[in-house]
Amino acid sequence: MAAFPLEGEIAPGLEPVAEVFAGLQSTQSQGAALAVYRDGECLLDVWAGARDKAQSSPWERDTRVNIFSAGKPLVALVVLQLVAEGLLDLDKPIADIWPAFGANGKADITLAQVLCHRSGVNAFHEPVKDALIFDNPAITERIASERPWWEPGSAQGYSPIIYGWILAEVIKRVTGAAQFAEVFDARVNGPLDTAIAFGVPAAEQPDLAEVSAIRGAKAEQGVLQLGRAMKDDPQGVVNKAFTNPMSLMVGTNGEAWRSAEIPAANGHASARDIACVYDALINTETLLPAALRAECWREQSAGVDRVLQTPMRFSRGFMLTQEGADRRLGRGQRAFGHAGAGGCLGFADPDYQLSFGFVSNHMAQSLLIDSRAQKLIDALYQVI
Repeated sequence: MAAFPLEGEIAPGLEPVAEVFAGLQSTQSQGAALAVYRDGECLLDVWAGARDKAQSSPWERDTRVNIFSAGKPLVALVVLQLVAEGLLDLDKPIADIWPAFGANGKADITLAQVLCHRSGVNAFHEPVKDALIFDNPAITERIASERPWWEPGSAQGYSPIIYGWILAEVIKRVTGAAQFAEVFDARVNGPLDTAIAFGVPAAEQPDLAEVSAIRGAKAEQGVLQLGRAMKDDPQGVVNKAFTNPMSLMVGTNGEAWRSAEIPAANGHASARDIACVYDALINTETLLPAALRAECWREQSAGVDRVLQTPMRFSRGFMLTQEGADRRLGRGQRAFGHAGAGGCLGFADPDYQLSFGFVSNHMAQSLLIDSRAQKLIDALYQVI
């Protein structure tokens, strides 16, 4: 059994989903949480296990954990809000707002291209010192001097981390804010009463869940394929995107990582927070007006991704559902969301009026949707 048993709230009929969740905890000795909304109502909000590596502190209702790339669409959401207000135009060059960004072949890159991973700005070409990602002015200057890996707009290639800094810098310049977190708090956390953080204050960090790899976990096929591509071309975009700098791969429990502004990779949230945001996107106009909500699930790019080495579909900042167990978000054709490193996942399914958030502090070796989330999704759609 897990060190700390299942707790939370379960609406009638959702017991089988909670049972699957509890079973995952008992077999993997991890801390995790799951939340499901439907039509604006939270039907399931459960958690179990420990939040620390020592297995001494229980996961609690409001425990937040690093959600890695599952935070990317939350940054995109703020961009779409500014578009709705007429403060941004997705099809105009980023250099119109951030002139230095236009250097070295980036003069015509648009926000639309960044949002659907067609900008070609996916990784740093030259070595980046580990500590640089914790220095926001320095990393922003470094991005401005970068060059695309291919002609912008000509191909799809996932940007694991630079994506977030580009969007955040544009957001800050348009709003006049000193930090992206200020804008996010005002525009998302405030209206929804969520506690998603991009840069967690030191005083709050002891309450965060510590992430670690699942012992003995086997790498799934997508990870193996990615690893081969990295090994075959050490100086190529795939390897550079994930290992330059190495601080992207380690140190995520440290104060420097947790405190920094790394919007594409260091958001911290609870499962309920994630599901709440997705519920608002499909059921209300709290976050986006009706005219722009469809941009969350309208396809903008599709094909074999040059960085992820697998077929992908993207809208304006969100991954889209597609065939395959490790990439099927719910069951509706319009489902949209985003996976994060290690297995965390958030998505909404407008066709079923469902939203879903899953987080864990034990990281599987999966590229997209890992087997734990797959089992939970299967159980959910069997009972609704």
